[in-house]
Order: sequence, then structure tokens, then C-alpha cells
Amino acid sequence: MDQPARIGRYALVRRVGAGGFATVWLARDEQLDAEVAVKILSDLWVDDEDVRRRFLAEGRFLRKVDSLYVVGVHDIGEAEDGRPYMVLTYADGGTLADRIKAGSLELGEAVRVITEVGKGLKHLHTRGVLHRDVKPANVLFRTEPGGDRAMLGDLGLGKAVQDVSQLTMPGGTPAYVAPEQVRGERLDHRADLYSLGAVAYAAFTGQAPHGVASLGAVMQIDSPPPSMTTLREDVSDAIDVVVRRALEPDRDKRWPDLDSFLNALREAHTTGKVPVGLVPAAEMPTPVPKAGDVDQETALVTANEPTVAVPAKRSSRSRVIATVLAVVLAAGGGYGGYRYVLSRPVKVEANGLSVEVPREWSQKAQADTQLLVATETAGWQTDTSVEGVYLGLVAASTLPTSATAPEGCTSPTPETTDTTATFRYSCNNVPTVVEQYRKVDASTLLRVQVREDNPKKRQAVLDSAEYKP
Repeated sequence: MDQPARIGRYALVRRVGAGGFATVWLARDEQLDAEVAVKILSDLWVDDEDVRRRFLAEGRFLRKVDSLYVVGVHDIGEAEDGRPYMVLTYADGGTLADRIKAGSLELGEAVRVITEVGKGLKHLHTRGVLHRDVKPANVLFRTEPGGDRAMLGDLGLGKAVQDVSQLTMPGGTPAYVAPEQVRGERLDHRADLYSLGAVAYAAFTGQAPHGVASLGAVMQIDSPPPSMTTLREDVSDAIDVVVRRALEPDRDKRWPDLDSFLNALREAHTTGKVPVGLVPAAEMPTPVPKAGDVDQETALVTANEPTVAVPAKRSSRSRVIATVLAVVLAAGGGYGGYRYVLSRPVKVEANGLSVEVPREWSQKAQADTQLLVATETAGWQTDTSVEGVYLGLVAASTLPTSATAPEGCTSPTPETTDTTATFRYSCNNVPTVVEQYRKVDASTLLRVQVREDNPKKRQAVLDSAEYKP
């Protein structure tokens, strides 16, 4: 599709960037006589409602934040060909990825940039938004009379905190994404903190922390990256341990919040001393190279790091899987990396109830003593053709000897032990159903019902279900 000379009142000057879903143009607002950036959805996605919704959600997230350190959105509209567009603050100073390609930043400059990006992240978090794709290519610079200002842009993977408090599909840029985000776990601000730490590592050294190129490789990270002091002589031990603590794979070992990280970084740079309570660099674990890791000397930061962007729920499960496979292959992960990520179960918990389920199932907890996990949660209890698992507590002192079979299923004799009663229903045109009652205490039973045709998957879900009051 040919690009028109203008969109709305904005005259397009030249293309300044492009990604998998959108193109960014330098444009002139002729009414205000000002340069702006116009981000236009790619014509490849114009008919995809889910991608359109995500594109517009980025605009809403940006409008939530009035910050000098986050790219502002000034207008939104739809072109004559039906593609939505956003009008953004124009960053005339390029990106951090551009600058790192020319070499690592001067120490004070790196600290300034990371501090400004951190302020932008704090403003996003205060407004209830996680970025989820902090990387050098998304750090932009705007020229001002006294120098330039770093701004955080591209919220294409942004999520409201209430949404990421649930389990999410993997997404992010492999070299900068937090391991828990790749695993699809519940996220909090520490995922963005990890990514900011990775950006800091790149700013100080000129290369990404681990040099990984696939989601599968991210999931194998089990220690902070190599010491920055081995890559750059003028990086102090103090700065090194501050940044590497932000890059702990276990988020409980990271800095508790952005303020703690940014304050420690400034202190380390100003005084050259390791902040009180931190482990000296010599005592931090050294990562062990794994097969398939990218050599650190060739893992230079580039401006076109691929973001593994998993769109929202599509019209069919097969389309979701096809999209994920495509983007992981584009990210260099290969089908093996995709299978590794998507084959791992996820743990769902609520009020003491927990179960590990296939990653493709959606998750939803209901009421105080129930946990329902299914591909279509709304229809699971009324439609026996929907696979899933139900957990609930039953007030009873003895195990049942009979149970009401789901519609279309026969009622078998239970398989019993001293602590369990298991019913395996034979059903017509619906997934195989297994229901089990387990003694929790003298007056309580745990009821678990699993609907799934694959026997290994069904048994794994059943075995993982538990209640811990």
C-alpha cells in the first residue's frame, strides 16, 4: 500500500522507524507549525481487530501519563484507508540503541540516562501501567536548549497492572526481558526493573547482559550476567554490583523498587563505594555458559532487536499458536525455543487452592473456596465439551461412594484408597472426565474435576492439584 503524502492535518516528511505492527513517520503539524511523530498501523494488520485494539491501548496508556520522561501522545485518528494512527512527541535525538552501537556511554551520561528512563517507568507504574518492553531501542532522545532528555516510548506490549496480575502469555525482547515474563507468570514492577537493569548494563558495556537471542534461552538464565568490570576498566565494583542486583533471575533478590535501584546507582557513581548491605562483586555468582548462548563479544546492542510480541486472544487457538511461532522464529529462537516455552505448565493459585495447567488454558479464580481453570471459563460449568479443571472444598467427613455424572457420561464405581475416591467417566463427544475427592482433614474434602482427552496431560493436572490452608 502506497503511503499518502499526509494523514489528517499532518504532512508526512520521511519514515523514521518501522516494526512488526506499525511504521513511524516524521510529520509536520501545519496548523501548529510543529514537528511530530505519526505512528501508523501497518496495512498488514488493518483487518485484525485484536491488533487494532492493542494499538489503540498503547495510546490510552501514553495518555495516562503526563511525564517529561515518557513519549506523549497528542492526537489519535484514522486514515482514509482505515488504519488508525497516533501523533506522538517527536524524538529528534535518535535512540539509545543508536548511541550504544557507537560504543558504551560515558559513566556519568549512562547514570543520567538510566535515571531519566527510571523516572519515566516510575510515572507509568504510578498510573498502573507496566511497560514490559524496556530496551535501548525504546529509549528516545529529544533535543532541548540545555542538552537532551531521555524518554521512554513504545508501549505496544504495555499492560495495566490489574491485567498482568493474572497469568500472561510470554512477550518481550529476549536480551532485555525478565525471566518471569517469559515464563508467563504474574508480573509486577520488578519485571520492568530487570529490563531497566539490562539497559543499564548495555549502556555501561556496549552489549546486552547475557547475549541471549530466544525466549527459551532466557528461561535457562540462573545467575546475574558477567561482571561489567571485566568488560570495561573504569566501571567500579560499586556500579557493577548495583546493576547486577537488578539482573537477578529471582525477582525476590532484586532491588525492591525503582527508587532503591536508582538511588543506589547514583550513590555508587558519586562515592565509588558499594552501598551498605550489597554483596561484593567478587562474591557474586559467575554465570556458566550454556549451549546455544551467543558469545558476549558478538552480542552487541542493535537498533532492531526483535520484540516477541504475542497479540491478545485471537479468534481461534490455532491462530494464537501460529502467531507465537512466527514471532519466536523471527527472534532467532527457533521452533525448539517456542516449544520449550509453551510446553511448560503454569501454576494457578487462589485462597490455598493451586494447580498446574497447560499454558494455553486461560485462568480465572472464582469465589473464596473455588478455583476454575479452563479454555473458556464462562462456559465450563454448563458445557462439558470445554476442557479444564475445577477445584473446590466440600464439607464432608467421609469420601463419597457415588457421584452425579456430567451430561452424556456414565457413572462408574469409584477407585478408592484410604484418602481418595476417584471417578473416571466415559463420555460421548466430550473430553474424558476424571473427578477425585481427597481428604483434607476430619471435616473437609478437596474436590478436583479434570476434563481433558490427553491422558498424560489429564493426570499431570490431577496430580498437581492441592489445597494448603
